[in-house]
Amino acid sequence: MKILVSNDDGVYADGLWALAKELREIATVTVVAPDRDQSGAGTSVTLRQPLRMIEIKTPLDGVAAYSVEGSPADSVILALRLVLKDSVDLIVSGINEGPNLGDDVYISGTVGAALQGFFYGIPALAFSIAAFGSLHFDVAARLARLIAKEIVDKGLSRRMLLNINLPNLPPEKLEGIEITRLGERRYADRIEPGHDGKRQYHWILRGKSEWQTVSGTDIWALQKNKISITPLFGNPDGFSRELLKSLAPALFQKLVDDTDS
Repeated sequence: MKILVSNDDGVYADGLWALAKELREIATVTVVAPDRDQSGAGTSVTLRQPLRMIEIKTPLDGVAAYSVEGSPADSVILALRLVLKDSVDLIVSGINEGPNLGDDVYISGTVGAALQGFFYGIPALAFSIAAFGSLHFDVAARLARLIAKEIVDKGLSRRMLLNINLPNLPPEKLEGIEITRLGERRYADRIEPGHDGKRQYHWILRGKSEWQTVSGTDIWALQKNKISITPLFGNPDGFSRELLKSLAPALFQKLVDDTDS
């Protein structure tokens, strides 16, 4: 199995390397990610300037890593067209610091990287933890390994994009896995003006989020201390939401058992 790992927090982010380390146990892993934090980059693709990609020193034996001066989507496109030549079984994006829930998925660089896999007909997963600082990356990474193995072993649909959010909890405090739909999570954005001595400028600042808690949504699942798995953007190959629901209990049990062992 060949897995491409990317993210939007940058190629040196701890969550990315926790993911690569775990997935290395079951696959040949290649890392191609932005050279800096690209949170909020969404699905943007750079078309009006050249891109630079360099191979970097990797902390993991057997894992090649590349840094891209561009967006998360740019990173995946370069990986598929230049580094791996489209020979990829799965794309995993993350592990993001902070949640990607509700309406946020449309500006998420984490989801934007995974979406390129969907466009290329490759199964893709986007992982986020709903907290900042002192994160349980190991739990999310183990879940990524379990889902990756299910996708390959069961030959699940090629066109699959799953957005996965975890509470920042150890496995024994998690209450299960829910297959969810997107909720509504909005911000009261504000603008902060400034002046650099020559010209006026403006900062767009994210205000406090407004959560809409509705049963069955990703936001609701996180508030119940459950892992949320949300299939995104439809699936023309007939990927079954019901199949995913049937797999969820076994996945969760394996996650708990894997931790105990």
